[in-house]
Amino acid sequence: MRTLGSREVYANSWMTVREDAVQRPDGSRGIYGVVDKPDYALIIPMADDGRMHLVEQYRYPLGLRRWEFPQGTAPDREDLDPAELAARELREETGLRAGRLVELGLLDVAPGLSSQRGRAFLATELTAGPPERELEEQDMRAAWFGRAEFEEMIRTGLVTDAQSIAAYALLLLHERAKG
Repeated sequence: MRTLGSREVYANSWMTVREDAVQRPDGSRGIYGVVDKPDYALIIPMADDGRMHLVEQYRYPLGLRRWEFPQGTAPDREDLDPAELAARELREETGLRAGRLVELGLLDVAPGLSSQRGRAFLATELTAGPPERELEEQDMRAAWFGRAEFEEMIRTGLVTDAQSIAAYALLLLHERAKG
């Protein structure tokens, strides 16, 4: 597919929406709408005993509160090093600081409509501190969950965030590779 032209139709501090004129391989023309958002970091904070730290917040587009792993982008669509962004998001949302961050892999949010990609990290050797939440995160809650409890939350629909579930799969593959 070839891009013939592009125009921005909407922008704010978190994203832009553009409409591209395209030419398909058969020569026909069409349009493609794309949501451009900066890359994000998702962090699986894991305690020495294997419990994982999740956050719960109101997700406006769904009109629901959802449990998920800490994750986010830099303000004003700033481009940060993925590990630096991960440490920042972990600190902001949970107050935790990681002595060790291991990158688990790359995730594409919704490649059929968005350019956004993310990196998943495992955070260990954790120390606690106060969260530094943004205004949009003021109603956020945080809690520790064991693996069996987390997996049950996925099965019962309490965790539906695709990135959190995919990151957990990356964690399982990482652990399997370690032996």
